[in-house]
Amino acid sequence: MTQASAETPQASAPLQAGAPILRRQNLRLFVSARMAMTFAMQMQNVAIGWYVYALTNDPLSLGLVGLAQFLPAILFILATGHAADRFDRRHVVIICLVAQALASIALLPVIFSASPKVWPIYAIVFALGSARSFSQPALAALLPDIVSLDAFPRAVALSTSSLQAATIIGPAVGGLLLAWNGVALFCLAATLNAIAAPLIAGVTARPARRDPNEATGLKRLLAGFSYLRGNRFLLGAISLDLFAVLFGGVTALLPIFARDILQVGPAGLGLLRSGPAMGAVIVGLILARHPLRRSVGAIMLWSVAAYGVATIVFAFSTSIWLSVAAMIAFGGFDMISMVIRQTMIQLGTPEAMRGRVSAINHVFIGASNQLGDFESSVAAVFLGAAGAAIFGGVGALLVVAFWAWRFPELRRADRLE
Repeated sequence: MTQASAETPQASAPLQAGAPILRRQNLRLFVSARMAMTFAMQMQNVAIGWYVYALTNDPLSLGLVGLAQFLPAILFILATGHAADRFDRRHVVIICLVAQALASIALLPVIFSASPKVWPIYAIVFALGSARSFSQPALAALLPDIVSLDAFPRAVALSTSSLQAATIIGPAVGGLLLAWNGVALFCLAATLNAIAAPLIAGVTARPARRDPNEATGLKRLLAGFSYLRGNRFLLGAISLDLFAVLFGGVTALLPIFARDILQVGPAGLGLLRSGPAMGAVIVGLILARHPLRRSVGAIMLWSVAAYGVATIVFAFSTSIWLSVAAMIAFGGFDMISMVIRQTMIQLGTPEAMRGRVSAINHVFIGASNQLGDFESSVAAVFLGAAGAAIFGGVGALLVVAFWAWRFPELRRADRLE
């Protein structure tokens, strides 16, 4: 397994390995901002999915929402990574937060007009996806400048579990606000993004070091791809996530399960959307306290396999409580893979190209989530929602088996550092 680069930065007055992870103000500000951003995004996604499906009654339209969110990450991949490595990462995030707040406000006259159309919603969702495609690599590359090397795995687990806590509350509040007042929902989303901006501005981070010998022009833009191509573990880990979630994801189908199969309405939809985050928070807090020590590759493979099994259980369920339990397991197993992957990417990547590698990872995550939403909605057209979920769970299991054979580095990986 690749060792952490000697260039990996450590924040001044670093946290000791056994110290309380939230003792530093920088990390508190960072985590609070990410929670506010995620709360707004998840709450708003519930509403967008509900309104789009209400306008079209077409499962494919839900997949198009996911596609509109994901396409900017592909179209702008070279620019997003370059921005995170070239400019102050805090400034990049702040500009994106302002753009997302404005986009939330722009949804109001579109959705609540006398004769709403679906295509302007897709256009605004594309704008939201564009802003996130720039902010996510910058955020990921910023975290290692806030905590020390030895505390970083715990910081990743805590940051991710805090983010998932917002993902629990966001959809639940979104479902309740959607049932009460949709206008208030979008106004709250805009306000939360506006609040996150000064929190990020308050983070103190040492300016990223530049490699004076680094290539320029197109070769510099493509350096992240070259680095990943030479690192079999990282390439296998992020591609495993891409294809497993591409098949196993069921998020786009949740409005169909909530309305047509489980018949639980908007509030039930919010509960289902919160389920994966509940599992992720539980697992994340455990990992923040007890980080993984050995056999991390095998643990990651087994956790992705269990993720596929949870998808199949969800597909067969006709009970809201069994469905929520399956979603909790779904999120918990996904969290294990996420922590391993994120820790190795940030610790194993030279500081000067961390933004570009994070941008590629963001595309892989976006591909797995957004294209997964599109795949599951297309499958639902032909197989029905439950059939599409079964197909996805079985596909995830097959992906794990193939990756365990094709990337033996994953099976052999032992330690995170």
